[in-house]
Amino acid sequence: MSAVADHATTYAEVAHALADYFDGLYFSDTERLSRIFHPQAVYACATEGELLRLTMEEYFPIVDKRPSPASRSEERFDRIVSIEFAGPVTAFAKLNCAIGRKHFTDFLTLVKLDGRWKIMAKVFHFDLQSN
Repeated sequence: MSAVADHATTYAEVAHALADYFDGLYFSDTERLSRIFHPQAVYACATEGELLRLTMEEYFPIVDKRPSPASRSEERFDRIVSIEFAGPVTAFAKLNCAIGRKHFTDFLTLVKLDGRWKIMAKVFHFDLQSN
């Protein structure tokens, strides 16, 4: 397999894995999210002027409690902006998505362990859109 074909395959693997991320957020489904997030992953944001840093044990109950965008028939804004690789098992993805009025830019670092891509860190910013 050529390096270009190998890269395309790896890109497709990460993009496919990120479907669980987008669907997990849209349906507020922590079972899906647990397939893409490593149990030791970090969730962080400083958009509101203070550092918000959560573990998956802290983050998943928040997702479980919130009404899903799907239940409100919200339009999806899921988009993979880019995926970059530092090697065959390390990736960085820049994504866009939305929940309610919050439109997110997510920076995700991923590692491939036991044949599966997992998010190790999610650092994000959001902008509030007018109604």
